[in-house]
Amino acid sequence: MVACCSRIITKTLFKPTALGLARTLYTSGSTLQVRSMADSASSQFKKIQIQRDDTTFDAYVVGQENAPGIVVLQEWWGVDFEIKNHALKISQFDTGYKALIPDLYRGKVGLDVAEAQHLMDGLDWQGAVKDIHASVNWLKANGSQKVGVTGFCMGGALSIASSVLIPEVDAVVAFYGVPSSELADPAHAKAPVQSHFGELDNFVGFSDVTAAKALEEKLKTSGVPYEVHIYPGSAHAFMNRSPDGVKRRKGMGLADEDEAAVELAWSRFRSWMSCYLSP
Repeated sequence: MVACCSRIITKTLFKPTALGLARTLYTSGSTLQVRSMADSASSQFKKIQIQRDDTTFDAYVVGQENAPGIVVLQEWWGVDFEIKNHALKISQFDTGYKALIPDLYRGKVGLDVAEAQHLMDGLDWQGAVKDIHASVNWLKANGSQKVGVTGFCMGGALSIASSVLIPEVDAVVAFYGVPSSELADPAHAKAPVQSHFGELDNFVGFSDVTAAKALEEKLKTSGVPYEVHIYPGSAHAFMNRSPDGVKRRKGMGLADEDEAAVELAWSRFRSWMSCYLSP
């Protein structure tokens, strides 16, 4: 085990600034439309089906057959172009990963804010954890000795929940999301957790700075290695940098652009997953 795996690390990069919070994330009446899937990314994925309990769900896999696995969890939009962009990028990191996206919405994709909100409100969160558990087990049964979980927004919260509720998870990287205490208490995390938040995120109680600092206090008591990073000047979903993703964020009033923060977050992601998923 390499040295980084044996110590608890906390790096909080929050600096008070005079900047105001980003405009409300859920703009009322938004009708922003973006195509549900980028053809260039989608063509590289293999669609599979995974069984859990009496349910079968679709999942999308990309990457090397016997590489370490990473379950990549969707934002509230569903399995759309941006989550596939993230999974494809992850599959190409370092010596390679096998990335798997479980379709938690069973084929549905929100094309505007109202649809996405409706889909997330209707999600069976405990059922979603079961989907993630089955996805982790599928990867371990299909060539991946170790498996991590990562996710964004809704998927970030579910990633942290997986560190508490799924013993087979070897590492977690969560982007701007914290699970409700009813779903999972991060104080009981069993896998190493790295998390990323934007300083200007105004999703109160879920991914704002207060939620990030509360998560950090919980992880301190868990005994697992952890990192909590807060990025000055960044708002919610700051990792979404594809042309369509940037357009969608701007349509929601999220106009911050900091490529350096995105690259720093990906660098930290790579270091964390490499540390805990390497054979």
